[in-house]
Amino acid sequence: MSDPLASAEWLTRRETQAILAALDGARRRTRAVGGVVRDTIMGRAHGGDIDMATELLPDEIIARATAAGIACYPTGIAHGTVTLKLGDTLAEVTTLRRDVETDGRHAVVAFGTDWVEDASRRDFTLNALYCAADGTLYDPLGGVEDARNGVIRFLGDAGRRIAEDGLRVYRFFRLSASHGDERLDPDGLTACAASVGRLDHLSRERVGSEIMRMLALPKVALTFAVMSEIGLLPLRDAALRALLAYESLGGQSATTRLALLAGDDLQVLQASWRLSNDTVSAARAIVHAAALLADDKIGEAAYRHGEAAVEGLAAAASLDHWGLARLSEAARVLGATVVPPFPLSGHDLAGLGMAPGPALGQELARLERAWIESGFALGKGELLALIER
Repeated sequence: MSDPLASAEWLTRRETQAILAALDGARRRTRAVGGVVRDTIMGRAHGGDIDMATELLPDEIIARATAAGIACYPTGIAHGTVTLKLGDTLAEVTTLRRDVETDGRHAVVAFGTDWVEDASRRDFTLNALYCAADGTLYDPLGGVEDARNGVIRFLGDAGRRIAEDGLRVYRFFRLSASHGDERLDPDGLTACAASVGRLDHLSRERVGSEIMRMLALPKVALTFAVMSEIGLLPLRDAALRALLAYESLGGQSATTRLALLAGDDLQVLQASWRLSNDTVSAARAIVHAAALLADDKIGEAAYRHGEAAVEGLAAAASLDHWGLARLSEAARVLGATVVPPFPLSGHDLAGLGMAPGPALGQELARLERAWIESGFALGKGELLALIER
């Protein structure tokens, strides 16, 4: 059987090899590290950037890459990180480091050339894996078996790793859901539970980013239930049950899961996790569509919320635990529903002498309601005949 690292597409790619060659990869002074190595060993696709670790200092990285015609971007120069771009390949190259001081939010680092020391400052065993240009695996801390078995284990003392960076609590749960089949390492879980209440310093944006990444995973309901149980995410039992039901339907939409978690509290979660207005608006449409569909107002859901009604249907079924027969019939009706544009506008009513203002808006809404309840059958003339003068 071929070596998965030596034959990996990302490593054999011409651009990757050119970047490694420019940075003394043949001498193994620069190696791929972390996620791309881990995922290759686990037989998982990795579509993101390639992380690399190097003995070279940032100035030398830039000088060598520039001489080789590779675009350079000093994206994290203070921490020794330079992003290189060649063709469509992006490599985030970071000089080997050791922690001098950490406070749970920021780390003061010093550059070095010690690969074991660099590995020791990482978060989980399966992320402290390196790959040379020829595909040789470097596993200084024995993490390869954890990668092969999908075990998410903190490096060394879990409490210390969390004290260095509190966001690792959320990463522990995310990776356990994405790479560990929702199995939670007992020592890691104990350390995460002990840290609850000491994570207020974390940026809401960074926490929100981790949560949204979790919501996009194939399976996450059981993980969220544990996070709720230890007080990390105070979630309603009904929301957790709905999440599990949604997954049983095969649902994987992050926006729908957000709608199920939040219900009418979207504004609270938006503030807590600094979610974008677009994300919240999309989730709100699903919430509203689900409410209409729960009342069997399928046509109105399609009219008011368009494509969001499809996920709204899955949300309604998950929240109210529909049987397969009801869900199948509702899906059939929704799929067959064709909604024409509402044939009236405020200009039509104004043309009949109604003055612009609240009364006109209320009358237009009443006529729209009549049109919806007719199954969108009433035409313009018929609607105008219903105007209350």
